[in-house]
Order: sequence, then C-alpha cells, then structure tokens
Amino acid sequence: MAQSSPPPFDPTRPPLIEGFTPTAFQDTEDGFRNKFLRKTRENPLVPLGCLATAGVLTYGLICFKKGNTRQSQMMMRARILAQGFTVAALMVGVVVTALKPQK
Repeated sequence: MAQSSPPPFDPTRPPLIEGFTPTAFQDTEDGFRNKFLRKTRENPLVPLGCLATAGVLTYGLICFKKGNTRQSQMMMRARILAQGFTVAALMVGVVVTALKPQK
C-alpha cells in the first residue's frame, strides 16, 4: 500500500497537528472595564493597596524634591509597608479563590 505524500507547504495556512483542533479565543467579557470591576468586587483590598502605594510614593517623591529628607525616608518606609499589604492581599485572594467551591 502506497503512502500518500504530505500536502505541499502553504504559508497562508497554519500547520496541521494530529489530534489538535485549534479554536479561536472568544472573550466572554465586555472588556477591560467589566473585568476590572469584577476583580475589584472579588478582592477590593488589592486596588486599595495599589492606590495607597502610589499615593505614599508620590508624597515621598514630593518630600524628596522639597529637600525634606526625613519625611521622604519615612514615606519610602511606608511605601514598603503598603506594598507588603498589597502582596498579602493578593495572596489572600488567591487562597480564597482556590478554596472556593467550583460551580
């Protein structure tokens, strides 16, 4: 029995892989805004921590520019605390999501 030769290479078509059927990704969300709002409702502490980090960083840079080095150093330490809070909130969110029963 003669084996059939492979089809000629066509650069306009993706390669065929045996046992693999590609499907187009379809986003069920309406976009960034809806996804952001949903994620914020699921774990509101993460955006709060991000805002706190950005605010403390901004104020610390303003103090640094004005020459108030002591206040600037305190704000940089506070920034580290705010970042730690944000990372902890992320980790708690991951654990809660993992423990939540699947539908």
